[in-house]
Amino acid sequence: MSGAQILLEAKRLEAWYGAAQILFGFDLHVNRGEVVALMGRNGAGKSTTLKTIMGMLDKRRGDIRFLGHDISKTEPYHAARLGLAFVPEDRRIFTDLTVMENLSVGRQPPRSWSDGSAAPEWTHEQLFKLFPNLGEMPHRPGGRMSGGEQQMLTVARALMGNPFLVLLDEPSEGVAPVIVEQMVQMIMELKERGVSILLSEQNMHFAELVSDRAYVLEKGQMVYQASMQELADNEEVRRAYLTV
Repeated sequence: MSGAQILLEAKRLEAWYGAAQILFGFDLHVNRGEVVALMGRNGAGKSTTLKTIMGMLDKRRGDIRFLGHDISKTEPYHAARLGLAFVPEDRRIFTDLTVMENLSVGRQPPRSWSDGSAAPEWTHEQLFKLFPNLGEMPHRPGGRMSGGEQQMLTVARALMGNPFLVLLDEPSEGVAPVIVEQMVQMIMELKERGVSILLSEQNMHFAELVSDRAYVLEKGQMVYQASMQELADNEEVRRAYLTV
């Protein structure tokens, strides 16, 4: 992707949980308008990578730049204010708040790209078109929703921040096939509107449907990177690092 604008760049990324080192010094980047998949088995370090980028781990090392800003040692709220959104696997919605209230919590002002052009902006109405299930239950408390509906709400809440880039952790994990299909459509629409996505994923089929490029992790190390099509065509790599 020659001439592409790099939104996120991480170099020599390392991270620890307590005394245990989880990530071992690899590089990655995400371009504007791109969907990039972090692939690997359970425990490979995919979710840890997203949390490290967002600033959620106390012990991390490396050079992390988002839109040219150094976020290597900043708190998560700093990255969020710059337009980096994080959608955790465990959802973390406010169960006592309604759908509308959860969305309002995530609201941030509209943003512009460095050239002055408007970045994607989201409203309740647009999000209810993107997630029709949510539009049917605007006043339902988050705690009275299915897992798939909560997953949608978490993504929608992140989009209320009008992010340039979304870190999406295991979007297809543990949700019904119909929700997975909606997630695919959602990611394609986000991409069409100019939102970039870095997602962690084990589901090869899901990743293949939505991603432009892929990084493959194994035991906290980068073992392969290529276009999504190249990974899909490389049975040796898939068998070595992605099959259970």
